[in-house]
Amino acid sequence: MRVFKQRSGLFILVLMLSLTGCATTGVNTEAEVPARHSISEFNDQRFAEVADPWEETNRRFYRFNFYFDKYLFLPVVNGYEYITPTFLQERISGFYNNLEELQNFTNSLFQLKGVEAASTLGRFVINSTVGLGGLFDPATSFGLERNNQDFGKTLGYWGASSGPYLVLPLFGPSSVRDAGGLAVDTAISYGVYSAIDPFACSDHSFAIGAGITTLGFIDTRHQQSFRYFESGNPFEYYLVRFFYHERRDIESGKRLPEE
Repeated sequence: MRVFKQRSGLFILVLMLSLTGCATTGVNTEAEVPARHSISEFNDQRFAEVADPWEETNRRFYRFNFYFDKYLFLPVVNGYEYITPTFLQERISGFYNNLEELQNFTNSLFQLKGVEAASTLGRFVINSTVGLGGLFDPATSFGLERNNQDFGKTLGYWGASSGPYLVLPLFGPSSVRDAGGLAVDTAISYGVYSAIDPFACSDHSFAIGAGITTLGFIDTRHQQSFRYFESGNPFEYYLVRFFYHERRDIESGKRLPEE
């Protein structure tokens, strides 16, 4: 239901990028990653290890995402945050987070993680009832922690390699495996929504559905702190690529965190 997915992907990188020691404040221009720099200068560094055969195209999409974010998406998000009380923002985020539990549940099942699937289902039931449709999160206080899952992780769990790095328009950093996983998750969510069709009896079902989807986009970006080209690092593209690849390998069980 939420097309702009992978919240825990790109936007956790803002913390990692800040550790490079090159962060600045109040700077946000595409020119901070000059095209003249080449990864070949750093062949002995680990962040040069990620397969990126389509780097030129990926860089174009990275810049496109920057411009889209800065001049269209973020102004909308800022307006939403300005007119919406914080309490209501949190309730809206809780509602959409609760819907994502269906994705977490199905992928836990695909990975044969029975205990995790049961815990996720319990979270969804409790938060949908006691939590008033996910507006509140009593399940966490009951000891049922959130388990973020997606089909990209499921493919990795069953041995699929990540494949070459990709930067997707609007979605950001990804890989061949994760892009395929995103398509599957989106199809499953759409299928569930179509089967339930909660607004079928309304004469404005399409408009309502479009409004909910749009608000979901806005809420997703609202919950993400990452801003393109704010690290101040001239090699931000490479660092984002590296950290994304490493994080996804860890999450899919390809590498232990301490490695």
